[in-house]
Amino acid sequence: PWTDVEINTRDFVVYRDKFPVTEGHLLIVPKVNNQEELLKCFKFATSVGSDNVEASNNVTGFNIGLNIGTSAGQTCMYPHVHLIFRRDGDTPDPVGGVRNVIPGKGNYQK
Repeated sequence: PWTDVEINTRDFVVYRDKFPVTEGHLLIVPKVNNQEELLKCFKFATSVGSDNVEASNNVTGFNIGLNIGTSAGQTCMYPHVHLIFRRDGDTPDPVGGVRNVIPGKGNYQK
């Protein structure tokens, strides 16, 4: 899946997700598999997500995620951070955000 390179830095590579959840879905992959390098990926994802929300485009929010282990849905067994851009109306009810990884657990307000 690691073929559509967007950015290549000293610490990580950014790819377009092969199976995007939303338009612009990115994967930030550390070049070295350790916690310090993974934190750099999270910092980058947060910065890019925030920049897009502040820009004059249709991105109104974002989710950042990491899947570790097959029980968490990990299919590529090397750590990588997902940056998923969100737009108003992209789902009927976004309440719960990342809690929606477990069906029926997202909306804790009901």
